[in-house]
Amino acid sequence: MPFFDTHTHLDYLHQFTQEPLEHLVQNAIANGVEKILVVAVLQRDFETIKNLTALFPKNLRYGLGLHPLYIKEHTLKDLDVLENILLQRHKKLTAVAEIGLEQAIPELTAELIWKKQCKFFEAQLFLAKKYHLPVNLHSRKTHDQLFTFLKRIDIPKRGVVHGFSGSYDQAKRFVDLGYKIGVGGTITYERANKTRQTMSKLPLDALLLETDSPDMPVSGFQGQPNRPERMAKIFESLCQLRKETPEQIQETIWQNSLALFG
Repeated sequence: MPFFDTHTHLDYLHQFTQEPLEHLVQNAIANGVEKILVVAVLQRDFETIKNLTALFPKNLRYGLGLHPLYIKEHTLKDLDVLENILLQRHKKLTAVAEIGLEQAIPELTAELIWKKQCKFFEAQLFLAKKYHLPVNLHSRKTHDQLFTFLKRIDIPKRGVVHGFSGSYDQAKRFVDLGYKIGVGGTITYERANKTRQTMSKLPLDALLLETDSPDMPVSGFQGQPNRPERMAKIFESLCQLRKETPEQIQETIWQNSLALFG
């Protein structure tokens, strides 16, 4: 079975490396990654991502959203733009992404900024519900707050908590609510005991694979931009942690990914 990279910023990888997009996509395919979800962080990137995805309709899908790291830049007009695009949704637009909450950066926890984060997150959750799309979720030091929103706002298609590095109990709460957990490069580091143990114990049908390219580099490639082609490294680490066969792991996660973002 092939791989589906369920969280990338392929537009930023393309900009950063200046490599032809075709080269990046073909390298991914050559390493078994047949589908890639490209997620947005800013409204000004929406059109770029749509156009980029259109060049490889068989392989690329995309999600549009307003990322909490850039909350100071987001405006109410950006939410209107997002809804207008969702209203006339392209078939390759398969998620509201990347959205979520951020508390690892102190300046983003100031009262007014935090309130704005929550307002924009809630608004985008309701858009996902209205247009029947899954969400791809950012959460740093906000798992409890994120869970409260997700429990209150019932999104039919659910989604994934991406790049998860919390505890098993935190992950299980999201899973019990119907959400998937994104498995990324963190598990390739042996020192990441908490995350590795979490991924070894969660139900297999609750997991997705992702690179977060060009971020979250895998072990052995620190300091380099991450790439979808390195998905195999993450998969190998996951296989070492699980009791199922590699074939079962790959097939189950492929089907999980297609069902959510395909």
